[in-house]
Amino acid sequence: MLRFFLTALLALLYLSGPALAQHGQAGVDALLAADRAFSAAAAAAPSAADGLAPMFDAEVVMPSGGAHLVGRDAVVAAFRDSPAFREGRLSWIPIRGGISADGSHGFTFGYLTLSGGDPARRNRKYLAYWVRRPEGWRVAAYRQQPWPAGEVSLDLLPASLPGFAAEPVTDPAAIASHQASLAAAELAFSDRAQQVGLRDAFREFGRADAMNMMGGGGFAIGLDAVTAGFPEGEPTSPLRWATERSLVASSGDLGVSIGTIHANGPVPEGRPASFPFFTIWRRDGPDAPWRYLAE
Repeated sequence: MLRFFLTALLALLYLSGPALAQHGQAGVDALLAADRAFSAAAAAAPSAADGLAPMFDAEVVMPSGGAHLVGRDAVVAAFRDSPAFREGRLSWIPIRGGISADGSHGFTFGYLTLSGGDPARRNRKYLAYWVRRPEGWRVAAYRQQPWPAGEVSLDLLPASLPGFAAEPVTDPAAIASHQASLAAAELAFSDRAQQVGLRDAFREFGRADAMNMMGGGGFAIGLDAVTAGFPEGEPTSPLRWATERSLVASSGDLGVSIGTIHANGPVPEGRPASFPFFTIWRRDGPDAPWRYLAE
Protein backbone atom coordinates (compact mmCIF):
# COMPACT_ATOMS: atom_id res chain seq x y z
CA MET A 1 0.00 0.00 0.00
CA LEU A 2 2.79 2.42 0.92
CA ARG A 3 4.62 1.64 -2.32
CA PHE A 4 1.41 2.26 -4.29
CA PHE A 5 0.89 5.59 -2.50
CA LEU A 6 4.46 6.72 -3.20
CA THR A 7 4.20 5.70 -6.84
CA ALA A 8 0.95 7.65 -7.24
CA LEU A 9 2.48 10.68 -5.49
CA LEU A 10 5.51 10.60 -7.78
CA ALA A 11 3.24 10.36 -10.81
CA LEU A 12 1.24 13.35 -9.59
CA LEU A 13 4.40 15.37 -9.02
CA TYR A 14 5.62 14.45 -12.48
CA LEU A 15 2.43 15.62 -14.14
CA SER A 16 2.36 18.89 -12.23
CA GLY A 17 6.10 19.56 -12.52
CA PRO A 18 8.31 18.39 -15.40
CA ALA A 19 5.42 17.57 -17.73
CA LEU A 20 3.91 20.99 -17.17
CA ALA A 21 7.30 22.56 -17.84
CA GLN A 22 7.72 20.51 -21.02
CA HIS A 23 4.36 21.59 -22.39
CA GLY A 24 4.18 24.93 -20.59
CA GLN A 25 6.73 27.73 -20.70
CA ALA A 26 9.33 25.59 -22.44
CA GLY A 27 6.74 24.70 -25.07
CA VAL A 28 5.85 28.37 -25.61
CA ASP A 29 9.54 29.24 -25.90
CA ALA A 30 9.96 26.57 -28.58
CA LEU A 31 6.92 27.87 -30.48
CA LEU A 32 8.19 31.45 -30.33
CA ALA A 33 11.58 30.24 -31.55
CA ALA A 34 9.89 28.52 -34.51
CA ASP A 35 7.95 31.69 -35.34
CA ARG A 36 11.17 33.76 -35.22
CA ALA A 37 13.00 31.19 -37.37
CA PHE A 38 10.31 31.40 -40.06
CA SER A 39 10.65 35.20 -39.97
CA ALA A 40 14.43 35.02 -40.38
CA ALA A 41 14.04 32.70 -43.36
CA ALA A 42 11.32 34.90 -44.87
CA ALA A 43 13.60 37.94 -44.81
CA ALA A 44 15.93 36.12 -47.23
CA ALA A 45 13.20 34.63 -49.47
CA PRO A 46 12.74 35.80 -53.10
CA SER A 47 9.42 37.45 -52.22
CA ALA A 48 7.19 38.04 -49.23
CA ALA A 49 4.77 35.36 -50.47
CA ASP A 50 7.63 32.89 -50.76
CA GLY A 51 8.67 33.82 -47.23
CA LEU A 52 5.26 33.03 -45.78
CA ALA A 53 4.59 29.78 -47.66
CA PRO A 54 6.83 27.38 -45.66
CA MET A 55 5.13 28.03 -42.34
CA PHE A 56 1.58 27.32 -43.54
CA ASP A 57 -0.11 24.00 -42.83
CA ALA A 58 -1.57 22.17 -45.84
CA GLU A 59 -5.10 23.01 -44.58
CA VAL A 60 -4.41 26.55 -43.36
CA VAL A 61 -7.41 28.90 -43.17
CA MET A 62 -7.22 32.68 -43.69
CA PRO A 63 -10.04 35.25 -43.75
CA SER A 64 -9.92 37.18 -47.03
CA GLY A 65 -12.58 39.56 -48.28
CA GLY A 66 -15.96 38.04 -47.55
CA ALA A 67 -14.89 34.44 -47.10
CA HIS A 68 -12.22 32.09 -45.80
CA LEU A 69 -9.44 30.87 -48.02
CA VAL A 70 -8.69 27.21 -47.26
CA GLY A 71 -5.46 25.42 -48.06
CA ARG A 72 -1.83 26.48 -48.47
CA ASP A 73 -2.10 26.89 -52.24
CA ALA A 74 -5.10 29.23 -52.01
CA VAL A 75 -3.60 31.33 -49.22
CA VAL A 76 -0.19 31.67 -50.88
CA ALA A 77 -1.86 32.51 -54.21
CA ALA A 78 -3.74 35.35 -52.52
CA PHE A 79 -0.47 36.78 -51.24
CA ARG A 80 1.15 36.41 -54.66
CA ASP A 81 -1.71 38.43 -56.18
CA SER A 82 -0.75 41.37 -53.96
CA PRO A 83 2.13 43.47 -55.39
CA ALA A 84 3.40 44.13 -51.87
CA PHE A 85 3.82 40.40 -51.19
CA ARG A 86 4.91 39.49 -54.71
CA GLU A 87 7.77 41.97 -54.86
CA GLY A 88 8.62 42.92 -51.29
CA ARG A 89 10.35 41.28 -48.36
CA LEU A 90 8.97 40.85 -44.89
CA SER A 91 9.90 40.00 -41.33
CA TRP A 92 7.98 39.83 -38.10
CA ILE A 93 8.37 39.76 -34.33
CA PRO A 94 6.04 37.78 -32.03
CA ILE A 95 5.17 39.53 -28.79
CA ARG A 96 3.07 36.80 -27.16
CA GLY A 97 2.68 33.05 -27.39
CA GLY A 98 0.54 30.39 -25.79
CA ILE A 99 0.30 26.62 -25.86
CA SER A 100 -2.16 23.83 -25.09
CA ALA A 101 -1.79 21.46 -22.15
CA ASP A 102 -0.70 18.63 -24.46
CA GLY A 103 1.81 20.80 -26.33
CA SER A 104 0.18 20.13 -29.70
CA HIS A 105 -1.53 23.48 -30.40
CA GLY A 106 -0.44 27.04 -29.80
CA PHE A 107 -0.72 30.63 -30.94
CA THR A 108 1.43 33.70 -31.48
CA PHE A 109 0.75 37.30 -32.36
CA GLY A 110 2.98 40.24 -33.10
CA TYR A 111 4.12 42.85 -35.59
CA LEU A 112 5.09 42.41 -39.23
CA THR A 113 6.89 44.77 -41.63
CA LEU A 114 6.81 44.74 -45.44
CA SER A 115 9.36 46.39 -47.69
CA GLY A 116 7.06 46.77 -50.70
CA GLY A 117 3.62 48.00 -51.60
CA ASP A 118 1.70 50.95 -50.20
CA PRO A 119 3.85 52.58 -47.49
CA ALA A 120 0.70 53.24 -45.46
CA ARG A 121 0.05 49.49 -45.26
CA ARG A 122 3.56 48.18 -44.66
CA ASN A 123 3.20 48.06 -40.88
CA ARG A 124 0.97 45.13 -39.94
CA LYS A 125 -0.21 43.00 -37.04
CA TYR A 126 -0.63 39.25 -37.29
CA LEU A 127 -2.34 36.47 -35.38
CA ALA A 128 -1.40 32.85 -36.00
CA TYR A 129 -2.85 29.60 -34.64
CA TRP A 130 -0.31 26.77 -34.82
CA VAL A 131 -0.47 22.97 -34.82
CA ARG A 132 2.48 20.68 -34.23
CA ARG A 133 3.08 18.38 -37.20
CA PRO A 134 5.74 15.64 -37.56
CA GLU A 135 7.86 18.17 -39.44
CA GLY A 136 7.40 20.84 -36.74
CA TRP A 137 5.09 23.76 -35.96
CA ARG A 138 2.85 24.95 -38.81
CA VAL A 139 0.23 27.72 -39.01
CA ALA A 140 -3.36 26.44 -39.28
CA ALA A 141 -5.19 29.79 -39.10
CA TYR A 142 -3.70 33.16 -39.99
CA ARG A 143 -4.68 36.81 -40.23
CA GLN A 144 -2.94 40.10 -40.84
CA GLN A 145 -4.21 43.62 -40.20
CA PRO A 146 -2.50 46.89 -41.25
CA TRP A 147 -1.88 49.41 -38.49
CA PRO A 148 -0.98 53.09 -38.73
CA ALA A 149 2.66 54.08 -38.43
CA GLY A 150 3.64 54.90 -34.86
CA GLU A 151 5.37 53.61 -31.80
CA VAL A 152 4.42 50.19 -30.45
CA SER A 153 6.04 48.08 -27.79
CA LEU A 154 7.91 45.00 -29.01
CA ASP A 155 8.38 43.73 -25.46
CA LEU A 156 7.45 40.09 -25.01
CA LEU A 157 4.22 39.67 -23.05
CA PRO A 158 3.70 36.91 -20.47
CA ALA A 159 2.95 33.55 -22.06
CA SER A 160 -0.56 32.08 -22.08
CA LEU A 161 0.00 28.82 -20.21
CA PRO A 162 -2.29 25.84 -19.59
CA GLY A 163 -3.58 25.10 -16.13
CA PHE A 164 -2.57 21.43 -16.29
CA ALA A 165 -0.34 19.04 -18.24
CA ALA A 166 -1.50 16.28 -20.57
CA GLU A 167 -0.12 13.92 -23.16
CA PRO A 168 -1.49 14.13 -26.73
CA VAL A 169 -4.12 11.57 -27.66
CA THR A 170 -5.57 10.62 -31.03
CA ASP A 171 -9.08 9.57 -30.00
CA PRO A 172 -11.37 11.09 -32.69
CA ALA A 173 -14.41 10.92 -30.40
CA ALA A 174 -12.68 12.89 -27.64
CA ILE A 175 -11.48 15.55 -30.08
CA ALA A 176 -14.94 15.78 -31.67
CA SER A 177 -16.42 16.29 -28.22
CA HIS A 178 -14.00 19.15 -27.54
CA GLN A 179 -14.88 20.72 -30.89
CA ALA A 180 -18.60 20.46 -30.14
CA SER A 181 -18.13 22.15 -26.77
CA LEU A 182 -16.17 24.99 -28.40
CA ALA A 183 -18.86 25.48 -31.05
CA ALA A 184 -21.48 25.56 -28.29
CA ALA A 185 -19.51 28.23 -26.44
CA GLU A 186 -19.22 30.36 -29.58
CA LEU A 187 -22.97 30.08 -30.21
CA ALA A 188 -23.74 30.89 -26.57
CA PHE A 189 -21.54 33.98 -26.91
CA SER A 190 -23.51 35.14 -29.94
CA ASP A 191 -26.85 34.31 -28.28
CA ARG A 192 -25.88 36.25 -25.17
CA ALA A 193 -24.98 39.27 -27.30
CA GLN A 194 -28.54 39.26 -28.68
CA GLN A 195 -29.77 39.64 -25.10
CA VAL A 196 -27.34 42.14 -23.56
CA GLY A 197 -25.42 43.73 -26.45
CA LEU A 198 -21.87 43.28 -27.65
CA ARG A 199 -20.11 45.13 -24.84
CA ASP A 200 -21.57 43.07 -22.00
CA ALA A 201 -21.29 39.80 -23.91
CA PHE A 202 -17.64 40.43 -24.76
CA ARG A 203 -16.93 41.10 -21.10
CA GLU A 204 -18.78 37.96 -19.95
CA PHE A 205 -17.16 35.57 -22.44
CA GLY A 206 -13.60 36.92 -22.51
CA ARG A 207 -10.55 36.06 -20.44
CA ALA A 208 -8.95 38.83 -18.41
CA ASP A 209 -5.93 38.74 -20.76
CA ALA A 210 -7.98 38.61 -23.98
CA MET A 211 -6.63 40.34 -27.09
CA ASN A 212 -8.36 41.99 -30.05
CA MET A 213 -6.31 43.04 -33.08
CA MET A 214 -8.91 44.71 -35.29
CA GLY A 215 -8.64 48.34 -34.13
CA GLY A 216 -6.02 50.87 -35.17
CA GLY A 217 -2.60 51.10 -33.55
CA GLY A 218 -1.37 48.13 -31.55
CA PHE A 219 -3.23 45.28 -29.93
CA ALA A 220 -6.10 45.83 -27.50
CA ILE A 221 -5.22 43.65 -24.50
CA GLY A 222 -7.48 43.11 -21.50
CA LEU A 223 -11.27 43.29 -21.37
CA ASP A 224 -11.35 47.04 -20.75
CA ALA A 225 -9.33 47.67 -23.90
CA VAL A 226 -11.18 45.04 -25.95
CA THR A 227 -14.61 46.50 -25.13
CA ALA A 228 -13.64 50.19 -25.10
CA GLY A 229 -15.09 50.82 -28.55
CA PHE A 230 -18.47 49.17 -27.93
CA PRO A 231 -21.41 51.44 -27.07
CA GLU A 232 -22.66 51.22 -23.49
CA GLY A 233 -26.27 50.30 -22.85
CA GLU A 234 -26.69 48.61 -26.22
CA PRO A 235 -29.88 46.52 -25.78
CA THR A 236 -28.99 43.90 -28.36
CA SER A 237 -26.28 43.00 -30.83
CA PRO A 238 -26.27 44.18 -34.44
CA LEU A 239 -24.32 41.01 -35.28
CA ARG A 240 -24.66 37.25 -34.91
CA TRP A 241 -22.15 34.50 -35.57
CA ALA A 242 -21.41 30.79 -35.21
CA THR A 243 -18.65 28.23 -35.68
CA GLU A 244 -18.41 26.56 -39.08
CA ARG A 245 -15.20 24.62 -38.41
CA SER A 246 -12.77 24.37 -35.55
CA LEU A 247 -9.48 22.93 -34.37
CA VAL A 248 -9.05 21.91 -30.73
CA ALA A 249 -6.06 20.37 -28.99
CA SER A 250 -6.57 16.81 -27.77
CA SER A 251 -6.21 18.12 -24.20
CA GLY A 252 -9.40 20.14 -24.78
CA ASP A 253 -8.09 23.44 -23.41
CA LEU A 254 -7.06 25.45 -26.51
CA GLY A 255 -8.86 25.79 -29.81
CA VAL A 256 -9.71 28.05 -32.72
CA SER A 257 -13.28 28.69 -33.85
CA ILE A 258 -13.71 29.63 -37.51
CA GLY A 259 -16.93 31.02 -38.94
CA THR A 260 -18.86 33.95 -40.37
CA ILE A 261 -20.33 37.04 -38.72
CA HIS A 262 -23.68 38.23 -40.10
CA ALA A 263 -25.48 41.54 -39.72
CA ASN A 264 -28.88 41.26 -38.04
CA GLY A 265 -30.44 43.91 -40.24
CA PRO A 266 -29.78 46.22 -43.18
CA VAL A 267 -26.24 47.58 -43.48
CA PRO A 268 -25.06 50.90 -44.90
CA GLU A 269 -24.36 50.93 -48.62
CA GLY A 270 -20.86 49.74 -49.41
CA ARG A 271 -20.47 47.73 -46.21
CA PRO A 272 -20.65 43.91 -46.17
CA ALA A 273 -23.59 42.08 -44.65
CA SER A 274 -21.28 39.29 -43.52
CA PHE A 275 -17.55 38.71 -43.03
CA PRO A 276 -15.31 35.85 -41.89
CA PHE A 277 -13.69 35.51 -38.46
CA PHE A 278 -11.62 33.20 -36.34
CA THR A 279 -11.24 33.37 -32.58
CA ILE A 280 -8.83 31.54 -30.29
CA TRP A 281 -10.33 30.19 -27.07
CA ARG A 282 -8.89 28.70 -23.89
CA ARG A 283 -10.30 26.95 -20.84
CA ASP A 284 -8.52 26.03 -17.62
CA GLY A 285 -9.57 22.38 -17.65
CA PRO A 286 -11.37 19.88 -19.90
CA ASP A 287 -14.68 20.61 -18.15
CA ALA A 288 -14.14 24.33 -17.42
CA PRO A 289 -16.00 27.00 -19.42
CA TRP A 290 -14.43 28.25 -22.64
CA ARG A 291 -13.40 31.92 -22.76
CA TYR A 292 -12.10 33.72 -25.85
CA LEU A 293 -8.43 34.64 -25.76
CA ALA A 294 -7.46 36.28 -29.07
CA GLU A 295 -9.18 37.47 -32.22
